[in-house]
Amino acid sequence: MTNLKQAKFTVLPPEDVGNPNLFQQLLEQEKVPVPDRLQSNHPGFTDEDLSVERYSSRWFHELEAEKLWTKAWQMVCRVEDIQKPGDHVVYDIVNQSIIVMRGQDNVIRGFHNSCLHRGRALRMSGGAVNQLRCPYHGFTWDLQGEFKSMPTVWDFKHMSPCELKLPQVKVDTWAGFVFINPDLDAAPLNEHLDVLPEHFKDYSMDRSVSIAHVQRRMACNWKVAQEAFMESMHTRATHPQIMTFTGDVDSQYDMYGDNISRSVTPMAVTSSNLSDVSEALILHDILEESGRMADSDASKHVLPEGMTTREYIGELNRQIFSEASGDDLSQATLAELQDAILYSIFPNTQVWAGYFGNIVYRAIPDGDNHESCLFDVWLLGRYKEGEACPPGAKLNQLPDDLDFSKAPELGALGPVFDQDMSNLDAMTKGLKASKKGTVSLASYQESRIRHHHLTLDKYLGLDK
Repeated sequence: MTNLKQAKFTVLPPEDVGNPNLFQQLLEQEKVPVPDRLQSNHPGFTDEDLSVERYSSRWFHELEAEKLWTKAWQMVCRVEDIQKPGDHVVYDIVNQSIIVMRGQDNVIRGFHNSCLHRGRALRMSGGAVNQLRCPYHGFTWDLQGEFKSMPTVWDFKHMSPCELKLPQVKVDTWAGFVFINPDLDAAPLNEHLDVLPEHFKDYSMDRSVSIAHVQRRMACNWKVAQEAFMESMHTRATHPQIMTFTGDVDSQYDMYGDNISRSVTPMAVTSSNLSDVSEALILHDILEESGRMADSDASKHVLPEGMTTREYIGELNRQIFSEASGDDLSQATLAELQDAILYSIFPNTQVWAGYFGNIVYRAIPDGDNHESCLFDVWLLGRYKEGEACPPGAKLNQLPDDLDFSKAPELGALGPVFDQDMSNLDAMTKGLKASKKGTVSLASYQESRIRHHHLTLDKYLGLDK
């Protein structure tokens, strides 16, 4: 067999490449009905620069703390993280802290994490409890936030028990994700999600479960981390090893309302940055390097004569994903079985669509530090209909100096994430050093970033 590591191909000049119509052309080759959700939906935007202060300034961070994080729906955790009464997580966002807990009645609620006596945080971390008891003086609430007891009742006659119910935030779920919104007057989550539930309706997301959850602190503003995954144009410079099977500059970009955007990057096709790439190399590299396919051992696969890698990988995924989930995937498109179809949910969550191999990203400010963020990665699998939801993956909190490639549960994705992260602290340095004072965006390929900032401006009152 030819040594694929020594395979020859041509790298084309970067100025001359890119076909944003490629995905729609691939859809014309599908042998099953193509759902309308895969059609292009791009509204077009203007091309004004963005001020670097959006990322680097303290005043912008404080404006977000006041007007964004107090008003927006935010993904906190997965339902499998809080399966039993008393299970809870603590969600800290800038100076807010929320306890998200499953009650004795099985309802998930969110409580402001502050004792109504002297203000001590009731919980410093997640876990499982049978009540909420302040460690300072012993004021106690049940799992539904109803007041239970206090010490020396005779000395608190001015505090009525009926007024001591823990203040709550809005809580709702979608696709196994738990969302909170501190604004009690906010529109329902389903309205915020816009087309997303409809676009994901065929993917059995109600039976999704986290099979990996890795978090690491990054030395950058949360939006810098978020935007690292909102375009595929960076692949040539940052991830050159995946160009043999990734249509990076051939991606499609779509927007829906204020809160939802999408990129669609074709897989199992060669980037238009390259030419003369053999199908054997495409097959080898997508199995070994992508981290999302049904199998990762290229030595077990030989491309049948007359079949493209895209067809082969799609059918391989169809078979293995169907067996794993118990779902009939005979009408699934090749696109939804393998392509990188990535949706953003404003402000800070991104979810890969498709029938399996869903990756989830989230970036939140690191406390009150506008130059640091916490970056989470989840990988989602499926369990079969009729089975109980298995426990979710335990959080792997990486030390600040440990690479994502050291998290074995991420597989081949770990080194790819490390390549992405290598840009982030340099972004912080460069934005602060900028003489230009602005960043410029590509009209089409970076339009999801533009869309994100337009919605952000509406929350912050900067759209006037």
